[in-house]
Amino acid sequence: MVPRTVAGTVETVTPATIDRRLRKARAAVFGAFTLNGFLLALWVVHIPAITDRTGVSASLLGMLILLLAGAAIVGMRLAGPAADRFGSQTLVAVAATGISVTAIGPGLATGPVTLALALACFGLGNGALDVSMNTQAVHVERAYHRPIMSAFHAMFSGGGFAGALVGAAAQRAGWAPQLTLACAGVAGLITTALLVPHLLRHHTDPDTASRAEHYDTGSTSAVGCEPSAAPGRTRDEASGSPASDVSHVTAPGTTAEPGLADADGMRKSASSSRSREAQRARRRRVYSLGLIAFVLLLAEGVAGDWSALQVRERLGATEADAALAFGAFSATMTVGRFLADRVAGAFGPVAIVRYGSLLAAAGFAVVIVSPWLPLTLAGWAMCGLGLAGGVPQIFSTAGNLGGTTAATDMSRVFTVGYLGLLAGPAMIGWLTALIPLTAALAVPLVLTLACAAAAKVVSR
Repeated sequence: MVPRTVAGTVETVTPATIDRRLRKARAAVFGAFTLNGFLLALWVVHIPAITDRTGVSASLLGMLILLLAGAAIVGMRLAGPAADRFGSQTLVAVAATGISVTAIGPGLATGPVTLALALACFGLGNGALDVSMNTQAVHVERAYHRPIMSAFHAMFSGGGFAGALVGAAAQRAGWAPQLTLACAGVAGLITTALLVPHLLRHHTDPDTASRAEHYDTGSTSAVGCEPSAAPGRTRDEASGSPASDVSHVTAPGTTAEPGLADADGMRKSASSSRSREAQRARRRRVYSLGLIAFVLLLAEGVAGDWSALQVRERLGATEADAALAFGAFSATMTVGRFLADRVAGAFGPVAIVRYGSLLAAAGFAVVIVSPWLPLTLAGWAMCGLGLAGGVPQIFSTAGNLGGTTAATDMSRVFTVGYLGLLAGPAMIGWLTALIPLTAALAVPLVLTLACAAAAKVVSR
């Protein structure tokens, strides 16, 4: 039996009750990740039809995709402080509603300008949902007391797969993009309304944030919370202690003893110095995590965007055979994300990042030297499996640094990491003007080796 404070009294809650609440919260976060991947996939599969409708060229489409990515980064940066202030549950509700409503925008666009506006709004909601749902995932994982973050990211991949199937089926049935996207948006609003009430409410008391996190899914206080001080009384008075000691009180018209004042000033100065140093150390840790995320997402972006073309150019394979490269990569990444939580629970997040990065580096090495299609496909499969669990562990570590800025920390890591997802494919594209595509894959190979060497950054 677990005591829970409710309105100044202690209520007894059975473990079964807590488990049911957490299971519902976990399912709700699964829903948020799936919804995000589903709506993104529907936009992707409708790109050809939408570009034909709006008269957008391939080069202009590239700029518009960068605009979407830039809007997503803005959404990420805004979402972190907002989630810390208003709670990730509230922000998931706002962002999921936003991305559901704006999903129809690209389908309604009639020209480049309207498509740009639609993608900017869609990207803003996507970035905000990325940060808020991952922040909520950290809260659920912390309440579960075991690693479950990778499974959430696997559901994002599963949502993308489902969105691709639905989009393909709708196109085969002759549905217009605006009809398909409108139906998807309505489904997204219904899903949001169903999942938001089951998310964990995250309340932070600035005075106790360093030693307690408060969770609730209803109107009552969460497990283990202490009663607040009564109005008009200090925290010490509420606990039965005087708010101040007589030795710290000076009579009116008198001053404190010089020795005590000096000692008090020195203590305050030392405390302030420690606080500034702690903040600097925290910032260094956050940007170190962001750098590791940058490398892993760079490698993921390279594999996702260039794997099929690499197989075709290196081996002279048909387009159908070349497509198997991305299939091998994405399949093992999805499976790896479902398995990564168990591995992290047994060996810790450092092992996931270190040995996963080494496996990805080995995969890139196989792809570079392989003269046969089956071996090349095995190399891309190794990349997918190696990269599957690292990024979720990084986000989980960023969200568990403590204090009152978990969502802000995650948004910074997200932003730096997302830049890697954008920069990786572009970097390889620039290098192909100088060297063959297969040789350019030495870049993610070297960077994943460096990531393996720096894996201790994700220790908790």
